[in-house]
Amino acid sequence: MDKSELEKKFIGMVKQNERVIYKVCSFYASDDEPLSNLYQDVVCNLWLAYPKFRGESSISTWMYRIALNTCISNFRKKKHLPRSTDLSNLQDAFIQPEDMTGEIKEMYRLIHQLKNLERAIILLYLEEKSYQEIADITGLSLSNVAVKLKRIKEKLVKMSNQ
Repeated sequence: MDKSELEKKFIGMVKQNERVIYKVCSFYASDDEPLSNLYQDVVCNLWLAYPKFRGESSISTWMYRIALNTCISNFRKKKHLPRSTDLSNLQDAFIQPEDMTGEIKEMYRLIHQLKNLERAIILLYLEEKSYQEIADITGLSLSNVAVKLKRIKEKLVKMSNQ
């Protein structure tokens, strides 16, 4: 495959999965790290890794993994900086933010307070990924995914009652 064919295929893949990339980035965006910067970093990392993609997993699983790793790595690099995110910044990332109810906004606010791995797991769960897909994307075992999801749900319920 020549370079122009590779570029066309890559651009098509990114356009087809743009919502996935934005959603992952929105969970890690902050005042210090705007959504647009994270999105650009993810797309750059996808492009760098694309020629090495072997098809051992689905494209969406591979993209989730790259996006999550990029966002988490970026967070770790900037860990020493104070980090806060206004919910209004997150709304820009959603396709139809006007459709969000107050309960959904509150859920996203609570999710944003979770640790990085917890946030990644609940994001994938909300995207209706199977436990196996979540395990493949995060690198956790299937049983570890189940345990972590149960604990995350309990934590979110506890946070919402405070």
